[in-house]
Amino acid sequence: MDGQGELGEFLRSRRARLQPEDAGLPTFGGRRRVPGLRREELAHLAGVSAGYYTRLEQGQSPNASDAVLDAVARVLRLDEAERAHLYALARPKARTRREPARPERIRPGVHLMIDSFGDVPALVMGRFLDVLGWNPMAHALLAGHLDFDAPNRPADRPNIARMLFLDPHMRELYGDWPRKARSSVADLRLIAGRHPDDPGLTALIGELTVRSPEFAKLWAAHSVGDCGTDTRVYHHPMVGTMALHAEFMTLPNDGGQRVAVFNAEPGSPSEAALRLLADLTAAGSPGISQVLAK
Repeated sequence: MDGQGELGEFLRSRRARLQPEDAGLPTFGGRRRVPGLRREELAHLAGVSAGYYTRLEQGQSPNASDAVLDAVARVLRLDEAERAHLYALARPKARTRREPARPERIRPGVHLMIDSFGDVPALVMGRFLDVLGWNPMAHALLAGHLDFDAPNRPADRPNIARMLFLDPHMRELYGDWPRKARSSVADLRLIAGRHPDDPGLTALIGELTVRSPEFAKLWAAHSVGDCGTDTRVYHHPMVGTMALHAEFMTLPNDGGQRVAVFNAEPGSPSEAALRLLADLTAAGSPGISQVLAK
């Protein structure tokens, strides 16, 4: 689906979640033919004509003003991430001849940085959630069953979204897998709005849609959200349950690459478990890879 088709789907999904009473409109009972707000109702609340809003939803108003988009966002009660997504879809970048994509790489200095974290898990994700590099602790935490050097081989690089939906280890790792799945799909939807024509991203979304009914259902919901800071519970097969706080930092000059760092609360049982994992990783425990591979 092109960017303009995505715009219509996104706006319809946001209209469907609002009821007339939510927007202060009178209701007169009876069954409504469509869920949520009608186009005419949204246009009235946003202060534009019904015809203009219809053209916007159909992708026929590429020059919509800030005032119009802000009014639509206000009526639909879009949060910051959804508002940014609306602007990206409503004002797609002009298509240019695309050169063959080069494999993403991380700068040597960034690699040195994540290695310097020592016993703190840290990794670098590419713009489409490929793992471009990780330190031994991030590898042991998330994917010790995979080859540590896989991120150095573009054809074999782990992808966070693909692992989350297609790798049983990842499903067992997260204490609240459905919540993590929703968050990751919302993040991927935001990324797709910024890169609507990228063949690699399109292939990834197509693969996950075909191979994972859960992904397909979440993708169809058009939820949008940035993957920010969060605390999640991990059920690690070697050291047990840990609650870790994740920080995501976008690298300013690296095309959307992000660093993820995982920390435990000082003095907590989770910190003790993370320290045990660090000891096992540093010692090269002969059983760790076998356990994680199961």
